[in-house]
Amino acid sequence: MAFYIAPAFLDKLAIHITKNYLNLPNVKVPLLLGIHGRKGEGKSFQCDLVFEKMGIEVVQMSAGELESPDAGDPARLIRLRYREAGELVKVRGKMAVLVIQDIDAGIGRVDQMTQYTVNTQLVHGTLMNIADTPTNVQLPGSYDGSPTQRIPIIVTGNDFSTLYAPLVRDGRMEKYYWEPTRDDRIGIVSGIFAGDKVNSTDVAKLIDLFPAQSIDFYGALRSRLYDEQVSKFIQTVGIESLAARVINSKEKPPEFQSPDFGLEHLIEVGHSIVREQRRIQELRLVEEYNQGAKPQSKRLEFQTPETPRAGSPIGQSNATNLTPDVVSEINRILGMGDRLGIEYVDKRRFQTGSWNCYGSFEGSASEAIAALSACLSENDRAYVRLVAISKRDSRSGRLHQRTRLTEMMVQRP
Repeated sequence: MAFYIAPAFLDKLAIHITKNYLNLPNVKVPLLLGIHGRKGEGKSFQCDLVFEKMGIEVVQMSAGELESPDAGDPARLIRLRYREAGELVKVRGKMAVLVIQDIDAGIGRVDQMTQYTVNTQLVHGTLMNIADTPTNVQLPGSYDGSPTQRIPIIVTGNDFSTLYAPLVRDGRMEKYYWEPTRDDRIGIVSGIFAGDKVNSTDVAKLIDLFPAQSIDFYGALRSRLYDEQVSKFIQTVGIESLAARVINSKEKPPEFQSPDFGLEHLIEVGHSIVREQRRIQELRLVEEYNQGAKPQSKRLEFQTPETPRAGSPIGQSNATNLTPDVVSEINRILGMGDRLGIEYVDKRRFQTGSWNCYGSFEGSASEAIAALSACLSENDRAYVRLVAISKRDSRSGRLHQRTRLTEMMVQRP
């Protein structure tokens, strides 16, 4: 099966890797290439396709290897893997790369509650040192006087702003934001359905119908189509005999017919996946669970300025189009003594998560409700959300103005 490689992606990786193996006069080539972007857009898979096409040897590391109970182990492992890639170049006569997947999940600092360990510091320092002296990478406790083979390092992640700023500075790391175009999406998704006789016209319609979905959505959609046949297979074999039939069975592996890949069926299954995504975003059971761990204060009820008489239901005023759920959430956040933030973003910046702050409020629900109504009126084609921001650390009582507790989407264009 021939999968699609985005031309821009191929060009970026090929140039970066090749430059690191060339001796360009008076040119400082960054050793690291940071590929970042939205989750599920196929960054790692596109990298694998490029490496296979170029015939490159790959030494892999994951975010989970960047932490250890023993201080210094992850930093030593990076140096070891780097030198291992250098040996592959000498032994096999091919280009090699060191790939660190999801680096921000391993050493990124999301907020002030993220634990910052000695290993986090050492990993940042080690990567900066290798980027500065790529031909002199030594293992702790030993010294090799011969030059180390220069190996380009590729790191992937979602948000590089969580990394130590000197690591991602120009000169050490070249950054590439992967945002597939519509043509790229059509090519990639066509590759996913390549053996299923789904024509490119139907693929384009499917992509236009779910424009906000990432690439892995379509892989999950294809997998979901086989659920009905797998369910029938389980019923035929029986739950009790399933393990004996699937594992170490003398019978040949079960065969499944190709499911219905018609456009209408794909759309129907796609909508069912989207509904599950929305349930996760809207259910927010963690709020209910966490309320038991927080000190319970007296619930304050606020009324909007337009409320005609005392005791009328909050959020039912004719002067606002806010639903009772939204107004109730505002009351809950402010009633718990937290700060309420209102944020908005247009469709283009929504893809990168670059939200703008419309305002923050404490105490007065009426002021916050009026501001939210104004924000919705001024930004009728934008995403708008509410953010609960903690004012205190529940353990020490010290003020923390940046700890985000919950988010609630109020408007989607």
